[in-house]
Amino acid sequence: MSPETAQIIALQALGWLVADEDLLAIFMGSTGCSAESLKAGPDDPALLLSVLDFILMDDQWVVGFCKAVGLDPSQLKCVHGLFPGGNETHWT
Repeated sequence: MSPETAQIIALQALGWLVADEDLLAIFMGSTGCSAESLKAGPDDPALLLSVLDFILMDDQWVVGFCKAVGLDPSQLKCVHGLFPGGNETHWT
């Protein structure tokens, strides 16, 4: 998978998240992300990575997003790894 494809999928993930008001509220509350940050999101690799991190926290979110965009759920972790810092292991 190319970095360009990964960015497109991450942008789709951002759109999917924004379309779900309840899930967006959870994301914003847990990350401290502001509405202004979301507006800058398409140009911010760190925000796109945080969206992928968030979705990857819950299997139902992974399945729901992947089903919505026609992506094999096993590929989402690969997409995540193509972003700067995406291959780092976080033990929190």
